[in-house]
Amino acid sequence: MNALCTVHYVLFVTFYIDDKFLLDYNVYMRNITELIDILSERHILSYEEYLEIISNASESQKDYLFSRAEEIRKKIYGTDIYIRGLIEFTNYCKNDCFYCGIRASNKKCERYRLTKEDIISCCSAGYDTGYRTFVLQGGEDPFFSSDDMADLISSIKKQFPDCALTLSFGEYTYDTYKKWKDAGADRYLLRHETADKTHYNKLHPKKMSFDNRIRCLKDLKSLGYQVGCGFMVGSPFQTCEHLAAEMIFLNKFQPDMVGIGPFIVQKDTPFGNMKSGTLEQTLIMLALIRLTLPDVLLPATTALATIDPFGRELGIKAGANVCMPNLSPVSVRKKYALYDNKKSADEEAAEYTQQLSERMRKIGYNIVTDRGDRKHANIEQ
Repeated sequence: MNALCTVHYVLFVTFYIDDKFLLDYNVYMRNITELIDILSERHILSYEEYLEIISNASESQKDYLFSRAEEIRKKIYGTDIYIRGLIEFTNYCKNDCFYCGIRASNKKCERYRLTKEDIISCCSAGYDTGYRTFVLQGGEDPFFSSDDMADLISSIKKQFPDCALTLSFGEYTYDTYKKWKDAGADRYLLRHETADKTHYNKLHPKKMSFDNRIRCLKDLKSLGYQVGCGFMVGSPFQTCEHLAAEMIFLNKFQPDMVGIGPFIVQKDTPFGNMKSGTLEQTLIMLALIRLTLPDVLLPATTALATIDPFGRELGIKAGANVCMPNLSPVSVRKKYALYDNKKSADEEAAEYTQQLSERMRKIGYNIVTDRGDRKHANIEQ
């Protein structure tokens, strides 16, 4: 670990969320294994205690962390793995996030948009394969009006009424989110990328606002969406302190889903020469999220599979319970290049899903034909 991440402290911690007294810990010389046990039982730690685990856990303590996370995950979800059919319908984006390969300023990005008919066809193929959740993901593309998207949403829900529909294409107004919810959308995934405003400003152009991103998340929750947020692990300028702060943010916001993955560089961005995040640190954060939010929907992302051939399996063993195979047409998958060397199987949906099923069986899990809603376990803190 970086020396800056090493934590040594002797203190009495008083922990508040929303000005409410929650916990009062004497953390003097507390062993990391003890902290993992406390988190497994109470599902909350102080900022300093999260930081201690993130910074100083030994290899054996990391293994213990993963085992406790898997134990909690199995207690609530058993060995079921929920699959979501990912449809990346446009790689046009008006934004210029410094880390993203489909940013507006990237002239080397080969752009595409799927038609409504293309998207419905992807859903149909996925449905026949067993998918009961579809995820529409794209850049913030002004080509698609709010009415266009409402029409698409209602059409998908009409044709596949037993399926859940997740949207994931950025920041909009309360009224727009309401229109899409009224049209039938069930979930919305909007990764906040970092819970620290100063850090957010280092990753995004000035016209983008951390406060607006948080406003969107709150609007989505108030409208009754199942809401997902998330962050990059190992993003430029990120410290262990930032990662500890993520845990406090997640505990306060209480999302239904958390999408995290390692930061992976994209050569045609301003961060093209930065270092990517690591598999190990991402697994640590997955496990901490599972122990903090026991019943959350937690994907083992494509980015994990990109940085390690067994990344997806390792993510499941660290507490994840969702996989999102790509249902987009094979011809466009590599064009949705958020980062370099993105794992994008050339197989059709049915073939790839069978391979995923076999890989999950080898580690003791099984993919299920299910909407895969959050179970809302009765966990006391």
